[in-house]
Amino acid sequence: MPGVGAYAACMAGLRAIKGDRIIGRRLAGGRPVLGICVGMQILFARGVEHGVETEGCDEWPGTVERLQAPVVPHMGWNTVDAPVGTSLFAGIEDERFYFVHSYAARSWDLVTNDRTKAPLVTWAEHGGDRFVAAVENGPLSATQFHPEKSGDAGAHLLRNWVSSLS
Repeated sequence: MPGVGAYAACMAGLRAIKGDRIIGRRLAGGRPVLGICVGMQILFARGVEHGVETEGCDEWPGTVERLQAPVVPHMGWNTVDAPVGTSLFAGIEDERFYFVHSYAARSWDLVTNDRTKAPLVTWAEHGGDRFVAAVENGPLSATQFHPEKSGDAGAHLLRNWVSSLS
């Protein structure tokens, strides 16, 4: 699910074509989904932009909200803090990726137990504000940055994702 634009508009468009149901069915069947930028944001429970709260796909708990940084939007290259065991960032843990966004999930509220495997959460920081940069959660993966605009590192990340499909 690639995305550029506002959370509410993206969800309205997705719901109009029953895309939220398609995502749910794919995941229920163990089939892969990759969200990019606002395509990642809508996977959270809700988004708040310009005072408007919109329900998301609710694959992960949490709220997407405006970054609390001196300069917004966050535009440009940034490093990420990838977790141990990552598949998406294998071989590119120290690379930089291209971000263009004003909103992000700034906390991670998913509680797991001994029967479930915790998602791998990658973090980044902009202007002192920490936010979720990527998530790997079984067949569901997502990035806040744009791998397709991130040069060789982004191409490597996409190859890593594709190789995980087999």
